[in-house]
Amino acid sequence: MIERINKLGKVRLAIVSGVFINKDNSDPLIVDLFIVGDYIDNRKLRLFLKSLEAEVGREIKYSVMDKEEFQYRLAMFDRFIRVLIEAPHEKLINKLGIE
Repeated sequence: MIERINKLGKVRLAIVSGVFINKDNSDPLIVDLFIVGDYIDNRKLRLFLKSLEAEVGREIKYSVMDKEEFQYRLAMFDRFIRVLIEAPHEKLINKLGIE
């Protein structure tokens, strides 16, 4: 999965949660896949998500943002970012050194 995510663009952070770690989250802010990167190819992303949804058998909730937006929202203690990082998750790619 890491290899497939890296092919989407210059990915700096990839976090999986929810369906990928066998947790059902009632919080609508929790996404199953969160990607931070630059130059993400939207066509490749759609194909990747479509294949992932076929593999897991359900719709994948996801969010993608660029590095600048992520760092701004992290510094502002944005609720979406805070809830995602505090919830059970696994970092597949972590080039930003997020704890």
